[in-house]
Amino acid sequence: MTFSEKLLDWWDVHGRKDLPWQHPRTAYRVWVSEIMLQQTQVKTVIPYFDRFISRFPDIESLSAASTDEVLALWSGLGYYARARNLLKTAIICKKDHTAKLPQTPKELLALPGIGESTANAIYSQAHNQPAVILDGNVKRVLARYLAVDGWPGKAQVHQQLWTTAEKLLPKERGADYTQAIMDLGATLCTRTKPVCTQCPVRQSCKAFKSGTVDLFPARRPKLKISKKSFQMLILTDSEGNVLLERRPPAGIWGGLWSLPADDDVQPVQQRLGLATDSLRKLPELEHQLTHIKMTIQPLIAHIEVLTRGVECSGDQRWFGQHEWQALGLPKPVRQLLETHLENSET
Repeated sequence: MTFSEKLLDWWDVHGRKDLPWQHPRTAYRVWVSEIMLQQTQVKTVIPYFDRFISRFPDIESLSAASTDEVLALWSGLGYYARARNLLKTAIICKKDHTAKLPQTPKELLALPGIGESTANAIYSQAHNQPAVILDGNVKRVLARYLAVDGWPGKAQVHQQLWTTAEKLLPKERGADYTQAIMDLGATLCTRTKPVCTQCPVRQSCKAFKSGTVDLFPARRPKLKISKKSFQMLILTDSEGNVLLERRPPAGIWGGLWSLPADDDVQPVQQRLGLATDSLRKLPELEHQLTHIKMTIQPLIAHIEVLTRGVECSGDQRWFGQHEWQALGLPKPVRQLLETHLENSET
């Protein structure tokens, strides 16, 4: 039996067949799931996917949404450029493709946020066609199966895995095969403690036969983690509103609403026209992004509505409690508001 035949036989018995984007397995639902699954685990994605599809069941409804609506449903998933690209793609599809995703990988690849592997995954699963995918799980399976040296993120190693994946493709059952090879990496050929004894292709796996499974794939070169310290200001008024400002579209938390922040207290104070003695320090908050370790010093202050001296710029607004709860907010901002807002001085 070939690699694909063994894998499909295993999947028929043990594969995941109850994922929400499989019922029904439309191009739109597959696309949304694939974007959410980039650098995010299935168990984390499922509740976000369900909420997103409930609000935006098709491209027509998504294309009419505001950025705030989309980011609010994405809040907590991270990598927010993915959400902005979903909206951009929906608008393009509404305008140029009669509110449908194009069918070919080449056309899909031309849309924002869709790379070669993601385009193939949508094509394969939505149209039941064999196509190469190389998400993290698949890279790990193939790197071990052929004992491929080097970190899969390197262009040369990536191309070697892509070529291998093409040779292993079945001639039919493309959608099932795509799901099967992802499932193998997610459930058996895991990064740590792989269950090789239950693997359907172990007898032809080079790493398994040589007892070197733990050596493949090569680890990613250690990321240089930078440190960033700054203040965030929780400014409230007597009506329970809080001042938020929209982040620039590029960079950390691009396009999200956030608390006013600066590298030190003086710019926040000067920028908003607050007296130094009106600010009160709260306990520091640590937050880790992929490449940045943040130390946030929250400050809290209160002003009366009638004497409100803060002139909002174009990217600033006052929000009531029910309003900010519905916004797309960075995780630490939401945490600070939920923890400290009700403790604002009145």
